[in-house]
Amino acid sequence: MNRILPVIATTLFVSSMCAWAQTAAQPNKVGVIHFEGAISSTQQGQKALNDLQARYDPKRKELEKRQTDLAAKRDQLAKGATTMSEEAKAKLTTDIDQSTRALSRDLDDAQNDYQQDVDRLLQEFYPRIKVVLDKYAKDNGYSVILDIGSQQTPVVYMSDAVDMTTEIVALYDKANPLPAGAAATPPAKPAAPAVKPPAVAPAKK
Repeated sequence: MNRILPVIATTLFVSSMCAWAQTAAQPNKVGVIHFEGAISSTQQGQKALNDLQARYDPKRKELEKRQTDLAAKRDQLAKGATTMSEEAKAKLTTDIDQSTRALSRDLDDAQNDYQQDVDRLLQEFYPRIKVVLDKYAKDNGYSVILDIGSQQTPVVYMSDAVDMTTEIVALYDKANPLPAGAAATPPAKPAAPAVKPPAVAPAKK
């Protein structure tokens, strides 16, 4: 009996060491994905972004027209610097300054509204694509997956071989096809602001 215990203990120790060696020989599999890019690349994501940009298109055109009108007023002031009366120049300068401030404020509001809608869209799609990602990771033995689209992910180097974004997009589209006749076309710049503030500066007095 006394001889059996050391043998059992030795056997357990050897078994444990073998198991540890096998685990150590299989390093954790790490992958990366651009989560926001994946969402905006799916067919559903592209359609949702196109619809969102179409909804903001009238506002974008209005702001662009105001930019054009403001540029024309500045050109008028520059050309009339030596021919306009001081009263006319002062009135036009005040008009330009007021228009510049109002345009800048409205551009910021439009930008913020659009970005909030984009964020809501991304939050809506996140759990859907996460289901596909979780299954892919388990099926392919991944231990860690990093989101390289997040500013909180300090990825300083990665091999293209570990980027699974394209695979996840393909799997998502396969599992979530668009209805017939609703094919999506990629927006010019997925998840990009619908309008961009111009470089506007107060007119010189």
